[in-house]
Amino acid sequence: MTQPRSQIVSPSRTRYYHCVSRCVRRAWLCGEDSYTGRNFDHRKPWLLERMKLLAEVFAVRVAAYAVMSNHYHVVLYLDLEQGRSWSRDEVIGRWRRLFRGDPLVQSHLRGELRGGMESRQLDALVETWRARLCDLSWFMRCLNEHLARRANAEDECTGRFWEGRFKSRALIDEAALLSCMAYVDLNPVRAGLCRDLRESDFTSIQARLRGVAEAARERGRSGGASPARRLGPILMPFRGDDAERSGPAADGSGETAHLPFGLGDYVELVDWTGRIARPDKRGAIPKEVPAALSVLGLSGVQWRALSLDIQRKAITMFHGLDRLAAWEGRRTKKAA
Repeated sequence: MTQPRSQIVSPSRTRYYHCVSRCVRRAWLCGEDSYTGRNFDHRKPWLLERMKLLAEVFAVRVAAYAVMSNHYHVVLYLDLEQGRSWSRDEVIGRWRRLFRGDPLVQSHLRGELRGGMESRQLDALVETWRARLCDLSWFMRCLNEHLARRANAEDECTGRFWEGRFKSRALIDEAALLSCMAYVDLNPVRAGLCRDLRESDFTSIQARLRGVAEAARERGRSGGASPARRLGPILMPFRGDDAERSGPAADGSGETAHLPFGLGDYVELVDWTGRIARPDKRGAIPKEVPAALSVLGLSGVQWRALSLDIQRKAITMFHGLDRLAAWEGRRTKKAA
């Protein structure tokens, strides 16, 4: 039974969410349609361009993404503190990057507000917009509606483009977040579309790896620290990876949300997990357990269970470590 979005999205419990949207028509979102023979690869940048704009406008951060042939995955973080810090004019400016606005706003911008009544009406309108700019559903709505209209215009048709509302899953703890991000970044590898993380086109892991390579080249040319840059659609930086940051936060506070683990540990873990998923690709699983697992207190066997056996079934509102302990208990009983 479909749950109300208010029961799924609860910022008081977690700020991280895994969202998926899938096409309804045989005409794919991206990639090559074997039925019609048409190729839609040119649509993949559409999604990234739009996501980049929305990440600049909304108080929503992109932690991971993967654009596949007929669906896409994205892991998002709700940065509510940033949204609360915006001034009235900043909220108006952000909203008007996507929508026309309101006659009352036009009067405000021209300095023609008449009296306290109109000022209070404007304040109420701005608070409505602020709430929407911090809202997961509004972010996904602005992303999916734009893509649907653009694809329908290209296909010269009307009607539904997505099979339904986007699916969202709350990621309660760091184990759930880490396993979900790895799952998203490994989508092309598991689908057999590539053999290497660097070849994993239109994923956040590829964008991050390219950003690291770019930073190394810049350091080699300048002999100093790499300049500020943006990775993909304003990807969230990792903890301690200052070189990956894209400069001060959009609210001008100098602070920005970051993922609770290091980039190097994450890349190592994704690569290691990819070898579990595709053992025929690049040899056996190394004996060394990635550092990220040690931080979480997980063994290699536990991570295998979480990323392969559990993840497909249980990323819905689950406490990763609690679910893992329950799974191990059931397995032990069966073995006995």
